[in-house]
Amino acid sequence: MTILSRIRDWKDQGNISPDQEALLTNLALEQPFSLSLELNVLLYAGVLAFVAGLGWTISTWSQQLGTLAILTALTLILAASLWFCFARVPTWSPAETSASSPFVDYVLYLACLVWSLELAYVEQRFHLLSGQWDLYLLLTAALFFALAYRFDNRFVLSLALSGFAGWFGLALSHGPLEDLEGRLRPYALLYCLIVGAGTVLLQHFKLKPHFFGTYLNLVANVLFWTTLSGVFEHENYGLWVIGLLATCGASLAWGLNRRQFVFVAYAAVYGYIGISSLIIRNSNDAIFILGYFVVTAIAMLVMLVKISQHFWRTT
Repeated sequence: MTILSRIRDWKDQGNISPDQEALLTNLALEQPFSLSLELNVLLYAGVLAFVAGLGWTISTWSQQLGTLAILTALTLILAASLWFCFARVPTWSPAETSASSPFVDYVLYLACLVWSLELAYVEQRFHLLSGQWDLYLLLTAALFFALAYRFDNRFVLSLALSGFAGWFGLALSHGPLEDLEGRLRPYALLYCLIVGAGTVLLQHFKLKPHFFGTYLNLVANVLFWTTLSGVFEHENYGLWVIGLLATCGASLAWGLNRRQFVFVAYAAVYGYIGISSLIIRNSNDAIFILGYFVVTAIAMLVMLVKISQHFWRTT
């Protein structure tokens, strides 16, 4: 039996997915295969490392370089990056679009990071808003939203949503550090409600409808973390347990109905963590706790692998 026939048998038996069969077949035939994901990660990491180097240079040599030189250099990089992006994507469309250059996404990411770095330096140097970082976060989130929709970039959209979440945390939860997590939960739920309503509205007007997955994934994770943090409380956690179970049920139903394995995984993992915290909450037996996590974690991993294989076979 040749290696190619073995690969076909593995696929027919459901041991590998069609994509895995294609990859193994290409390897067996010594054909090239895609390194797109790896190259994307390396390029984004390279941009991040470059901006981190800029930040280190500014913090170390700011006195020698001078404020004018630093601001001029950062502004030139920002302006050049935005010019490149606008030159390669001259028009906007509410539908999904692709740039004429594969480097637009990385240059746009560079522009966003340089903007954040320059904004932080301006506040540290001139104190324009007297340390009101929540306003900077709101301004930055608004800019990133505009850039994400202008250049059809999900990664920048994620940065915008993160900045908006940061603004919620800083602007709406002032007070002592005691019970900060408890005070943040209602605002996290409000954040999910606002972002969810905005997503529905944008979908209604068909403005970049393919962004829906990005919104949904972020809202789902924020909602899971919020309910899970309530489950971890030692008192008054009953409603949060109900909320976590309801969220898990909704995520599981969505994942199965829409054939999206990630939402099935969310329900399984977050639900497992929440239920496990209830089971071992009052236990001081280290052997029981260790044995519980060894057995249940292995069972959870096997279950997720089986479910993922089922998704591969039916999609």
